[in-house]
Amino acid sequence: MTSQLKLVDATLHRTETQTRMPFRFGIAVMTEAPHVFLQCCYEIGGKIVTGIAAEGLLPKWFDKSPDKPAAQEIDEMLLVIRQAVNFARQASSASVFDLWRQIYDAQMPWAVEQNLPPLLAQFGVSMVERTMLDGLARAENCNLSTLLRENNVGIDLGAIHQELAGRAPNEFLPKQPLTKVIARHTVGLSDPLTAADLTLANKIDDGLPQTLEDCIRFYGLQHFKLKVQGDVERDLDRLRSVAKVVSQHCGNNYAFTLDGNEQYREFLKFVELWDRIQDDPVLKKFFEQLIFIEQPLYRDVALDPAIAKIADWENGPPVIIDESDAEIGSLEQALKLGYAGTSHKNCKGVMKAAAHRCLINHRNVMENTSRYQMSGEDLVNIGPVALLQDLAAQAALGNATVERNGHHYYHGLSVFPKSLSQSMLKQHRDLYTPMDDGFARVNITGGKLDLTSVNAAPFGVGVEISMDTFQELSL
Repeated sequence: MTSQLKLVDATLHRTETQTRMPFRFGIAVMTEAPHVFLQCCYEIGGKIVTGIAAEGLLPKWFDKSPDKPAAQEIDEMLLVIRQAVNFARQASSASVFDLWRQIYDAQMPWAVEQNLPPLLAQFGVSMVERTMLDGLARAENCNLSTLLRENNVGIDLGAIHQELAGRAPNEFLPKQPLTKVIARHTVGLSDPLTAADLTLANKIDDGLPQTLEDCIRFYGLQHFKLKVQGDVERDLDRLRSVAKVVSQHCGNNYAFTLDGNEQYREFLKFVELWDRIQDDPVLKKFFEQLIFIEQPLYRDVALDPAIAKIADWENGPPVIIDESDAEIGSLEQALKLGYAGTSHKNCKGVMKAAAHRCLINHRNVMENTSRYQMSGEDLVNIGPVALLQDLAAQAALGNATVERNGHHYYHGLSVFPKSLSQSMLKQHRDLYTPMDDGFARVNITGGKLDLTSVNAAPFGVGVEISMDTFQELSL
């Protein structure tokens, strides 16, 4: 528990990024996105500390309104960050958790008035939350895992999940953060799978692998995240093609998750896809290695008892929520409907995720099962801050297989000044390795990421990030 915690000052900076290849997910195709850094200065018990958070602003994930222009979505992402900072300026508390809750409780009704989705509103809160956690970790000279497990942040588990009232995080969270995680490689809907899929128009010659088969060889991949698009026939064709490549290059040494990306509005239509998979001998065998299915239903219906009849699905695989985990009570709603858990991305909140992980571990023990799951997921995270903080959280929560795709859709850290690559290579040489052009790329070896330096840093990041080359925005 901290002494009195209060926001003193904050700055927001922006830079533009371009991908090395298009990332098609759900209804969106990503080729570029702003990347923002939020730095907040706090007074903690009379001591001044600065914390940082960062995120790529990806349209069509927080808000999947098909007709809303990308520029408007980006403006709204900036708006929710600014509003969360504004609410933070008006609050103070003796614990990070209580300060976070004050901001959250102000932001969510404000978002309803503004007609903004709760998932988006929560993102703004999470940016401020991450700066608080980073600042506190620096002030107390410890890492995120210690903050959460020893509850230096003051989490009240019962305030998130009533059945955990009176319990403490150290009863449920790992004694030590994971030193390595498996990189679960995203296979986008338009990603080339083999050399036959490359043409003069789409082929990239930048030293990094492009096709799925080349990525498997280059990174030693064993875990994958496969996406579907809501069209049963097209989904089956795509899955057959991916299954052929994975089986050919990995043998039986693979596992994967299936991401519905909210592409199905009718549960029975998704069950039809599953039944067709089971009727296909090749796909049925391939799907024996499925870990879980993620958010097949659109968020408007995913928690509707009349539509999301997950518990009635006989012999169905585990299904978790992702985009529907937009409010504090969403996971408990989902579990009542038969879902098996939720995902963690830092953009959805770290302390809430810690409480969710505690509930999931608690349920597994109480019911003597391993059915309940928390998945580590990705929002095209790239360094020098967002990726490392996300990995620090995944390690602290014990999420052993974590979706990663920033290594695939970006050319390392080349969207940032080369000095940042040099700093990362010096401080985080286990996580990053140099490319021929001198920029750093994520070092996935044997399909895994080494988090030793991430866990040694306060909240993942062991370098000071200069904002001099980035555009400062008003707050």
